[in-house]
Amino acid sequence: MPNAKITKRLVDGLADATTDEFYWDTDVTGFGVRVRASGGSSYVVRYRAGFGRGAPTRRITLGAVGKLTPDEARRIAKTKLAEIAAGADPAAERAKQRAEMTVSELCDTYMTAAEAGEIIGKGGTAKKASTLYSDRGRIERHIKPLIGSRKISAVTKLDIERMMRDVAAGKTAADVKTKKQGRAIVTGGKGAAAKSVNLIGAIFSFAIEHKLTEANPATGVKRYAENRGERFLSSDELERLGAAIRDAETLGIEWTPDPSKQVKHAPRPENRRTIISPYAAAALRLLILTGCRLSEILHLEWAHVDFERGLLFLPTSKTGRKTVVLNAPALAILTGLPRLGRYVIASDSAGAKDEKPRADLSRPWRLVSRAAGLEGVRLHDLRHTHASIGAAAGLGLPIIGKLLGHSQTTTTARYAHLADDPLRRASDVIGSRIAAAMGDTAFEKEAEIVDIGVRRRPAN
Repeated sequence: MPNAKITKRLVDGLADATTDEFYWDTDVTGFGVRVRASGGSSYVVRYRAGFGRGAPTRRITLGAVGKLTPDEARRIAKTKLAEIAAGADPAAERAKQRAEMTVSELCDTYMTAAEAGEIIGKGGTAKKASTLYSDRGRIERHIKPLIGSRKISAVTKLDIERMMRDVAAGKTAADVKTKKQGRAIVTGGKGAAAKSVNLIGAIFSFAIEHKLTEANPATGVKRYAENRGERFLSSDELERLGAAIRDAETLGIEWTPDPSKQVKHAPRPENRRTIISPYAAAALRLLILTGCRLSEILHLEWAHVDFERGLLFLPTSKTGRKTVVLNAPALAILTGLPRLGRYVIASDSAGAKDEKPRADLSRPWRLVSRAAGLEGVRLHDLRHTHASIGAAAGLGLPIIGKLLGHSQTTTTARYAHLADDPLRRASDVIGSRIAAAMGDTAFEKEAEIVDIGVRRRPAN
């Protein structure tokens, strides 16, 4: 192990070695160059981790020869040796960092605990399957791609803010395949960005609780305001929506080919119509007539429907077990639907041994809402409309909250600015007003499907 002042001339003249060799600087004790038998060389610092001759000798690498000049490496070595003299042990710290979890590994640990029911939500219960599905999607599509490779102790508030901006800007946008829906269009946006920050904050809180780290980098991050504004349909909009649903399930709604795609045999303009299934139409009507959540309607089983008493008994919902009082129009829709399988809103697998519920209503809703001039209106806004009509009719907020299955009165209070009768009367008042506004006076009659020989594009 020769000793010499480490200069540019010395490092440029280093020859390949058959075994690892070290050259130690004569000016700075502990500073040297390592020449590897495998090729390449790097600047190193050697020191004792502790005091006395019995303290173990350790070594850290400062950087590769060629990327650092000898003078730059010597300055770094002096800084490290000063830290060591003050009690630091950089080699041990690096070993700890190498063994430390990455954000991806932390997310996986969190989800394992959540799926085992060990993560308790704000309502005091374990996370529901639908929430776990959403969490998994945000982790795999936003969090992991942006900060998943980082060690958890290295993540800073600036990293979280950068992640939020990137999600909002659509940098994680993708068209992905999923087992549940078959396909998911990930668009990002401010809402997704805010939810991703909330989730990573919860994950780091879990890490602190289990002594995996000491700080939460999401603390203090100013989130984008989540778009939770309630959109209530007016009487005119309800009328247009009712007409659009009737057209969609009978004559069909016109469509035009995508001008950016070349189609060899496009149908004639008069034959370009899309007809939705009666089950998709029924689902859209049930959403607004019952105020149920989308998953509650799509996962509704015939076994949950009590026709005699006019009730839905939902074994699971966002707030647990739930009973839904059916108004006359909603009950008429259910009475008129053919039973093809286990689920009320039949899917492509209806009647099969491994039948699954319908995944979503995205395509029929886009078709109907566009035809009704309701672009930007979400399916969840139908639930808000149901509640707003009840509030405007003078029904008490406690009654509306019970109809919607709210677990907290503060959730229903959002409708207070729009405005004790039994639940049945409240449900019938809302249902009859919606039915009248939509122009559907006889839901009990199945819509007559008119075959006009048009080219149909399924929008199931």
